[in-house]
Amino acid sequence: MENNKERVAVYPGTFDPMTNGHASLIERGLGVFDRIIVAVARDTPKNPLFTLEERVAIAREVFYAEPRVEVEPFSGLLVEYVHSRGVNTILRGLRAVSDFEYEFQMALMNRKLKHNIHTVFMMTDHRYLYISSTIVKDVARLGGVINGLVPETVKARICWKLAAQGISTPVVDGTDRELGD
Repeated sequence: MENNKERVAVYPGTFDPMTNGHASLIERGLGVFDRIIVAVARDTPKNPLFTLEERVAIAREVFYAEPRVEVEPFSGLLVEYVHSRGVNTILRGLRAVSDFEYEFQMALMNRKLKHNIHTVFMMTDHRYLYISSTIVKDVARLGGVINGLVPETVKARICWKLAAQGISTPVVDGTDRELGD
């Protein structure tokens, strides 16, 4: 018997900002899933640089040409959101063992709350193992170059946002070298 059910995963996060690591995971996830819903979290203990609306708009800009990626905000418990979308799979990226410990706890709690919700872990591409949204923001705020860390549209948004806060930063240096160069 053939199973024609669409394979959909929800990829949640604050995406403040979306990094090349996030984008890579979504692109690779499309090799496993037919569609990915990028769920941008409203509720976060972090102090975001971008508003929820800006984070959603940024993610949509990054994936504007990919019809299999849908971006929308969510609030409250992730499992409730996933359930409300009729999806039973959460996609999460892992960079290091410390990520696994935290993500494993979250996956078990989500499973306890909604037993039919599963979490699929994918390893981050080796080029992006050290990248996090927090590191990108810190480097940009302190005047460092963030080429290769975020998509081009995100770089422009970071420059604009920091300039609006009175922070002048050379987040671009005129080259587009790959990480590790």
